Amino acid sequence: MTTSPRSLRIGQIVPSSNTTMETEIPAMLRRRETIAPERFTFHSSRMRMKQVTAAELASMDRESDRCAQELSDARVDVLGYACLVAIMSQGLGYHRVSQERLHQATVDNGAPAPVVSSAGALVEGLHAIGARKVSILTPYMKPLTRLVVDYIENEGIEVQDSLSLEIADNLKVGAQDPLAPAGHVARLDTRGVDAVVLSACVQMPSLASIQPVQDRLGLPVVTAAAATVYRMLKVLDLETRVPDAGELLTGKY
Repeated sequence: MTTSPRSLRIGQIVPSSNTTMETEIPAMLRRRETIAPERFTFHSSRMRMKQVTAAELASMDRESDRCAQELSDARVDVLGYACLVAIMSQGLGYHRVSQERLHQATVDNGAPAPVVSSAGALVEGLHAIGARKVSILTPYMKPLTRLVVDYIENEGIEVQDSLSLEIADNLKVGAQDPLAPAGHVARLDTRGVDAVVLSACVQMPSLASIQPVQDRLGLPVVTAAAATVYRMLKVLDLETRVPDAGELLTGKY
Protein backbone atom coordinates (compact mmCIF):
# COMPACT_ATOMS: atom_id res chain seq x y z
CA MET A 1 0.00 0.00 0.00
CA THR A 2 1.42 3.37 -1.02
CA THR A 3 0.87 6.49 1.04
CA SER A 4 0.27 9.97 -0.31
CA PRO A 5 3.10 12.51 0.02
CA ARG A 6 2.87 14.79 3.03
CA SER A 7 0.93 17.92 2.08
CA LEU A 8 1.49 21.24 3.84
CA ARG A 9 -0.55 24.43 3.74
CA ILE A 10 1.43 27.62 3.16
CA GLY A 11 -0.34 30.77 4.37
CA GLN A 12 0.65 34.26 3.27
CA ILE A 13 -0.40 37.70 4.50
CA VAL A 14 0.07 39.91 1.44
CA PRO A 15 -0.52 43.56 0.55
CA SER A 16 -3.65 43.86 -1.58
CA SER A 17 -1.60 45.11 -4.54
CA ASN A 18 1.09 42.42 -4.24
CA THR A 19 1.20 40.18 -7.31
CA THR A 20 4.58 38.52 -6.79
CA MET A 21 4.61 36.50 -3.56
CA GLU A 22 1.74 34.33 -4.77
CA THR A 23 3.81 33.48 -7.83
CA GLU A 24 7.42 33.30 -6.57
CA ILE A 25 6.79 31.40 -3.32
CA PRO A 26 4.76 28.68 -5.11
CA ALA A 27 7.31 28.61 -7.97
CA MET A 28 10.15 27.88 -5.56
CA LEU A 29 8.22 25.25 -3.65
CA ARG A 30 7.06 23.61 -6.91
CA ARG A 31 10.74 23.36 -7.89
CA ARG A 32 11.37 21.70 -4.55
CA GLU A 33 8.60 19.18 -5.30
CA THR A 34 10.75 17.88 -8.18
CA ILE A 35 13.45 16.74 -5.75
CA ALA A 36 11.58 16.07 -2.49
CA PRO A 37 8.40 14.21 -1.50
CA GLU A 38 6.49 16.99 0.28
CA ARG A 39 3.64 18.76 -1.51
CA PHE A 40 2.26 22.25 -0.85
CA THR A 41 -0.95 24.22 -1.19
CA PHE A 42 -1.09 28.00 -0.99
CA HIS A 43 -3.53 30.28 0.84
CA SER A 44 -3.57 34.07 1.19
CA SER A 45 -5.22 36.91 3.06
CA ARG A 46 -4.83 40.52 2.00
CA MET A 47 -4.12 43.90 3.64
CA ARG A 48 -5.06 47.08 1.73
CA MET A 49 -2.06 48.93 0.24
CA LYS A 50 -1.52 50.61 -3.14
CA GLN A 51 1.27 53.18 -2.70
CA VAL A 52 4.49 52.22 -0.92
CA THR A 53 4.50 55.12 1.53
CA ALA A 54 5.14 55.17 5.28
CA ALA A 55 1.50 56.13 6.01
CA GLU A 56 -0.01 53.37 3.86
CA LEU A 57 2.42 50.81 5.22
CA ALA A 58 1.49 51.63 8.83
CA SER A 59 -2.23 51.48 8.01
CA MET A 60 -1.75 48.18 6.21
CA ASP A 61 0.20 46.57 9.05
CA ARG A 62 -2.76 47.12 11.40
CA GLU A 63 -4.76 44.67 9.27
CA SER A 64 -2.26 41.84 9.72
CA ASP A 65 -3.93 40.46 12.88
CA ARG A 66 -7.19 39.90 11.00
CA CYS A 67 -5.26 38.17 8.21
CA ALA A 68 -3.52 35.85 10.67
CA GLN A 69 -6.86 34.84 12.12
CA GLU A 70 -8.33 34.23 8.67
CA LEU A 71 -5.43 32.02 7.64
CA SER A 72 -5.51 30.10 10.89
CA ASP A 73 -9.17 29.33 10.11
CA ALA A 74 -7.73 27.31 7.20
CA ARG A 75 -5.34 25.50 9.57
CA VAL A 76 -2.22 26.53 7.67
CA ASP A 77 1.05 24.87 8.69
CA VAL A 78 3.09 28.07 8.47
CA LEU A 79 2.14 31.70 8.04
CA GLY A 80 4.32 34.24 6.21
CA TYR A 81 4.01 38.02 6.44
CA ALA A 82 4.88 38.92 2.87
CA CYS A 83 5.90 42.58 2.98
CA LEU A 84 9.42 43.44 4.06
CA VAL A 85 9.25 47.23 4.16
CA ALA A 86 5.95 47.27 6.08
CA ILE A 87 7.78 45.61 8.95
CA MET A 88 11.08 47.46 8.65
CA SER A 89 9.37 50.86 8.53
CA GLN A 90 7.66 50.26 11.89
CA GLY A 91 10.86 50.42 13.94
CA LEU A 92 14.10 48.55 14.52
CA GLY A 93 13.60 44.89 15.42
CA TYR A 94 9.86 45.09 14.76
CA HIS A 95 9.75 41.71 12.98
CA ARG A 96 10.06 40.00 16.35
CA VAL A 97 7.13 41.98 17.78
CA SER A 98 5.01 41.30 14.71
CA GLN A 99 5.77 37.58 14.53
CA GLU A 100 4.99 37.08 18.23
CA ARG A 101 1.74 39.06 18.00
CA LEU A 102 0.53 37.28 14.87
CA HIS A 103 1.39 33.87 16.30
CA GLN A 104 -0.61 34.76 19.40
CA ALA A 105 -3.54 35.64 17.13
CA THR A 106 -3.44 32.09 15.73
CA VAL A 107 -3.20 30.65 19.25
CA ASP A 108 -6.18 32.72 20.40
CA ASN A 109 -8.08 31.41 17.37
CA GLY A 110 -7.47 27.82 18.44
CA ALA A 111 -5.21 27.03 15.49
CA PRO A 112 -1.57 27.76 16.43
CA ALA A 113 0.75 28.28 13.47
CA PRO A 114 4.38 29.40 13.32
CA VAL A 115 4.80 32.85 11.80
CA VAL A 116 7.70 34.12 9.71
CA SER A 117 8.10 37.53 8.13
CA SER A 118 10.02 38.41 4.99
CA ALA A 119 11.82 41.09 7.03
CA GLY A 120 12.97 38.67 9.71
CA ALA A 121 13.67 35.98 7.11
CA LEU A 122 16.05 38.22 5.17
CA VAL A 123 18.05 39.11 8.28
CA GLU A 124 18.09 35.50 9.52
CA GLY A 125 19.02 34.19 6.08
CA LEU A 126 21.97 36.56 5.79
CA HIS A 127 23.17 35.48 9.23
CA ALA A 128 22.74 31.83 8.22
CA ILE A 129 25.19 32.16 5.32
CA GLY A 130 27.58 34.19 7.48
CA ALA A 131 27.17 37.48 5.61
CA ARG A 132 28.64 40.43 7.51
CA LYS A 133 28.67 42.93 4.64
CA VAL A 134 26.12 43.16 1.82
CA SER A 135 24.91 45.38 -1.00
CA ILE A 136 21.19 45.65 -1.66
CA LEU A 137 18.81 46.47 -4.50
CA THR A 138 15.36 47.90 -3.72
CA PRO A 139 12.46 49.35 -5.73
CA TYR A 140 11.68 51.85 -2.95
CA MET A 141 11.92 55.59 -2.74
CA LYS A 142 15.23 56.55 -1.11
CA PRO A 143 13.82 57.41 2.36
CA LEU A 144 12.28 53.92 2.65
CA THR A 145 15.49 52.30 1.41
CA ARG A 146 17.30 54.21 4.17
CA LEU A 147 14.96 52.63 6.74
CA VAL A 148 15.72 49.20 5.30
CA VAL A 149 19.47 49.84 5.43
CA ASP A 150 19.24 51.05 9.04
CA TYR A 151 17.15 48.01 9.97
CA ILE A 152 19.61 45.54 8.45
CA GLU A 153 22.59 47.31 10.03
CA ASN A 154 20.86 47.26 13.41
CA GLU A 155 20.83 43.46 13.06
CA GLY A 156 24.63 43.42 12.78
CA ILE A 157 25.06 43.35 9.00
CA GLU A 158 26.86 46.21 7.25
CA VAL A 159 25.27 47.55 4.06
CA GLN A 160 28.09 48.67 1.78
CA ASP A 161 25.88 50.00 -1.04
CA SER A 162 22.21 50.32 -1.88
CA LEU A 163 20.38 51.09 -5.11
CA SER A 164 16.85 52.52 -5.03
CA LEU A 165 14.73 52.22 -8.19
CA GLU A 166 12.30 54.79 -6.69
CA ILE A 167 9.02 53.18 -7.76
CA ALA A 168 6.21 54.22 -5.40
CA ASP A 169 3.28 52.47 -7.13
CA ASN A 170 3.22 48.88 -5.84
CA LEU A 171 1.57 47.51 -8.99
CA LYS A 172 4.36 49.01 -11.07
CA VAL A 173 6.89 47.32 -8.80
CA GLY A 174 5.21 43.98 -9.44
CA ALA A 175 5.19 44.64 -13.19
CA GLN A 176 8.99 44.80 -13.42
CA ASP A 177 10.71 42.22 -15.63
CA PRO A 178 11.98 39.31 -13.45
CA LEU A 179 15.28 39.55 -15.33
CA ALA A 180 15.63 43.30 -14.66
CA PRO A 181 17.54 42.85 -11.38
CA ALA A 182 20.25 41.03 -13.33
CA GLY A 183 20.82 44.29 -15.22
CA HIS A 184 20.39 46.67 -12.28
CA VAL A 185 23.00 44.83 -10.21
CA ALA A 186 25.72 46.21 -12.50
CA ARG A 187 25.12 49.63 -10.89
CA LEU A 188 25.66 48.22 -7.40
CA ASP A 189 29.06 48.28 -5.70
CA THR A 190 29.64 44.65 -4.75
CA ARG A 191 33.39 44.82 -4.13
CA GLY A 192 34.33 43.01 -0.94
CA VAL A 193 30.78 42.08 0.10
CA ASP A 194 29.82 38.67 1.45
CA ALA A 195 26.44 38.56 -0.34
CA VAL A 196 24.17 40.53 -2.62
CA VAL A 197 20.51 41.11 -1.75
CA LEU A 198 19.16 41.18 -5.29
CA SER A 199 15.68 42.22 -4.19
CA ALA A 200 15.04 43.57 -0.69
CA CYS A 201 11.34 43.65 -1.62
CA VAL A 202 9.03 40.68 -2.05
CA GLN A 203 6.95 42.52 -4.66
CA MET A 204 9.85 43.09 -7.09
CA PRO A 205 10.11 39.96 -9.28
CA SER A 206 13.60 38.49 -9.11
CA LEU A 207 13.51 34.68 -9.10
CA ALA A 208 14.68 34.41 -12.71
CA SER A 209 17.70 36.62 -11.92
CA ILE A 210 18.99 34.94 -8.76
CA GLN A 211 21.02 32.06 -10.16
CA PRO A 212 22.39 33.90 -13.23
CA VAL A 213 23.63 36.79 -11.06
CA GLN A 214 25.13 34.43 -8.48
CA ASP A 215 26.91 32.49 -11.21
CA ARG A 216 28.18 35.71 -12.82
CA LEU A 217 29.38 37.44 -9.65
CA GLY A 218 30.64 34.37 -7.84
CA LEU A 219 28.95 35.71 -4.69
CA PRO A 220 26.00 34.40 -2.67
CA VAL A 221 22.80 36.03 -3.94
CA VAL A 222 19.74 36.27 -1.71
CA THR A 223 16.29 37.82 -2.16
CA ALA A 224 13.62 38.56 0.42
CA ALA A 225 11.34 36.01 -1.25
CA ALA A 226 13.99 33.26 -1.29
CA ALA A 227 14.77 34.02 2.36
CA THR A 228 11.07 33.68 3.19
CA VAL A 229 10.98 30.22 1.60
CA TYR A 230 14.12 29.32 3.56
CA ARG A 231 12.54 30.32 6.87
CA MET A 232 9.27 28.54 6.04
CA LEU A 233 11.16 25.33 5.32
CA LYS A 234 13.20 25.72 8.52
CA VAL A 235 10.17 26.11 10.78
CA LEU A 236 8.51 23.16 9.01
CA ASP A 237 11.69 21.12 9.70
CA LEU A 238 12.18 20.38 5.99
CA GLU A 239 15.36 20.33 3.89
CA THR A 240 16.13 23.86 2.69
CA ARG A 241 16.90 22.93 -0.91
CA VAL A 242 15.33 24.51 -3.97
CA PRO A 243 16.99 24.18 -7.39
CA ASP A 244 18.39 27.36 -8.95
CA ALA A 245 17.25 29.71 -6.19
CA GLY A 246 20.56 30.96 -4.86
CA GLU A 247 23.00 30.10 -2.09
CA LEU A 248 20.52 30.16 0.79
CA LEU A 249 18.41 27.42 -0.79
CA THR A 250 21.20 24.97 -1.61
CA GLY A 251 20.35 22.84 1.42
CA LYS A 252 23.63 23.72 3.16
CA TYR A 253 22.08 25.91 5.83
